[in-house]
Amino acid sequence: MYVISRYPEVAVLGLIAFLLIIWLVLIIIGAVVKGLFWLVVVGAVLFVATAALGWVKRHTSA
Repeated sequence: MYVISRYPEVAVLGLIAFLLIIWLVLIIIGAVVKGLFWLVVVGAVLFVATAALGWVKRHTSA
């Protein structure tokens, strides 16, 4: 816990990376399974939103 409290920006970027991986998995599942095109759209929107949040966090914390 000490590392997380000492370096909160690392914890946030780790969470953002984890979310990006989850959204990529959703996009792939939606693309593979017919009838789940909506999952591709939702995954893509969440991926872009999370990537933008990560980019903003990274540039404002530096």
